[in-house]
Amino acid sequence: MRELGRRARTAARRVALASADDKNAALRAMAVRIRARADAILGANERDLSEAKAKGQPASFIDRLMLSPERLEAIAAAVESIADLPDPVGRVLARFERPNGLEIDRVATPLGVVGVIFESRPNVTADAGALCLKAGNAAILRTGSESFRTSLAIAQAMGEGLEQAGLPADAIRLVPTRDRAAVGAMLSGLDGNIDVIVPRGGKSLVARVQEEARVPVFAHLEGICHVFVHAKADLEMAKAIVLNAKMRRTGVCGSAETLLVDRACAATHLNPLVTTLIEAGCAVRGDEAVQAADPRATPASEEDWRTEYLDAVISVRVVEGLDEAIAHIESYGSHHTDSIVTDDGAAAERFLAEVDSAIVLHNASTQFADGGEFGFGAEIGIATGRMHARGPVGVEQLTSFKYRIRGTGQTRP
Repeated sequence: MRELGRRARTAARRVALASADDKNAALRAMAVRIRARADAILGANERDLSEAKAKGQPASFIDRLMLSPERLEAIAAAVESIADLPDPVGRVLARFERPNGLEIDRVATPLGVVGVIFESRPNVTADAGALCLKAGNAAILRTGSESFRTSLAIAQAMGEGLEQAGLPADAIRLVPTRDRAAVGAMLSGLDGNIDVIVPRGGKSLVARVQEEARVPVFAHLEGICHVFVHAKADLEMAKAIVLNAKMRRTGVCGSAETLLVDRACAATHLNPLVTTLIEAGCAVRGDEAVQAADPRATPASEEDWRTEYLDAVISVRVVEGLDEAIAHIESYGSHHTDSIVTDDGAAAERFLAEVDSAIVLHNASTQFADGGEFGFGAEIGIATGRMHARGPVGVEQLTSFKYRIRGTGQTRP
């Protein structure tokens, strides 16, 4: 692991100085190699899937792990699309002149070596590696053991693309062991060779990273996402948004886990919303009002309001208007993504201003919590903290900055 860190630091220095054309050529070459290695990657994924099924992993986990030719093509296309993004390195973020004639620029610079610790989503290997490279960084990637074979095959293909483009393969490396001690080594900073850690996974992983890391962390907490159907919500719009927010893909962090319904519209909206969810195959756990509206709903416990199901399950509560909805989200949410459905512009603006989440939406599904949907090309995760990066972490968020000062001989009195 120490050698991995040293090699990544050396690679980071080269990548930081690479031109935009060189980085883009490497990204396109990586996409070509992922496509060329499709049989090997899909074969590795089959072995990972067989092992996961033998262990009895739930369907939502299997869905996150599974690759198909179409999903693999989407991974390659996402890497390719990052080459089309503007280069974030060297951007002039601010420019000003002091009375003494000093000209000061604030300029975007790479972070250095980014350590990414993630659970079993093979696409993160490609997304994280490609985004780090575009921002002039090296990446050390540590995947969950269940996707080890798949992620290793993807990382090998990306390394081949880097070398073909004349950049070091060490700029994107997967930790070559399933040993959990490797996580501890990364959190220690690998002798100062890791500059920032990005955890992407469940609550226990993020908690461990935040507790043990000796380097800065971009926190990606669980996605306890809410949809609040306000008194002045259009019912058909609310049904479409709630169904999409919960059921489009239940295993993603932007999936809605709690539905809040304004008591002022519960008589007309609650039963149709619950019925729509249940008929789509979603289990509903609700309060007394929800159970009265549809006897197929089961009682919700206090723990349900704090649970990220990542499955076809949703908790539903009737609240007394906007104030109680905001209070519920503040008490139980994870500051990830929350949405309000309403035709009342003033209520929407209050929700957008007062809900302290990385992403807040009006009349739109929480499943838009995705860097690609923001036009970032891809994302390394959704940061739920408040320092440096918040929301989708794309290429711009994977840079820092420095000040460049130009003078004409000034000295300080």
